Amino acid sequence: MNDELLARSFETHRDHLRSVAYRMLGSLAEAEDAVQEAWLKLSRADTAAVGNLAGWLTTVVGRVCLDMLRSRKARREEPWDVLVPDPIVSREDDGPEHEALMADSVGLALLVVLDTLTPAERLAFVLRDMFAMPFEEIASVVGRSEAATRQLASRARRRVQGAPVAPDPDLARQRRVVDAFLAAARGGDFDALVSVLDPEVVLRADRGAAQGGSTEVRGAAAVANQALTFSRLNAGGGVVHRALVNGAAGVVATRDGRPFSVLGFTVAGGRIVEIDILADPGRLDRLDLAVID
Repeated sequence: MNDELLARSFETHRDHLRSVAYRMLGSLAEAEDAVQEAWLKLSRADTAAVGNLAGWLTTVVGRVCLDMLRSRKARREEPWDVLVPDPIVSREDDGPEHEALMADSVGLALLVVLDTLTPAERLAFVLRDMFAMPFEEIASVVGRSEAATRQLASRARRRVQGAPVAPDPDLARQRRVVDAFLAAARGGDFDALVSVLDPEVVLRADRGAAQGGSTEVRGAAAVANQALTFSRLNAGGGVVHRALVNGAAGVVATRDGRPFSVLGFTVAGGRIVEIDILADPGRLDRLDLAVID
């Protein structure tokens, strides 16, 4: 296969590979790096021996992501650091494009749970449960027997199923709850805020090292107080834009035309159970937020 044909063939698989890598890593930039590494490996490989290019590339991306996760775990000196995954921001749309996005989306809450798994567990779960890869092929990636790989996926599945990560699938209901939260925050109404928050709600925020780093707040009263503080600090000149954040109701806040935070919400049972806030200027600059223009 000549170089031009090989490149065109690779491009047909790029979106799939990016989806695999994003679910493995929770980072858009690292996902792109993993996909690029797969291309470099493909360009140096003997493609005549590759019978199933999609499977071969998925396996390569899986191995690259596994190495990246292991390196990340090894260098994480402060295991209590709060993880706020890179959000995928898009416009709200009630049409077929929105339905396709929802079908292919992965919530921020699920990405947070996946980060609690070991690298091998995460790979086994993502490749098996999200992409239906055969256990025999997954086993070759993690370097375990097929039976051991099944156990990895089973352990991961139990962890995921035991976490409150299933959001309300109705976007209109999600939006009503999120709008009520935002209105209460703007109005300084503590009781109204508490009423739309689950008693065990969790708020995670990454403001960047220069602005205090990452924090986690738990409980309706504590999160309501944080929301009021955040609203007061950002009053005047700020504009809130409705958006989909990983397929769910969310917002992008801008000031002077520049994004300063992305808020993703997980709504279940008519209340907000998780809020993920990305306000790290460096990470925001790397996101594609042209959707809010």
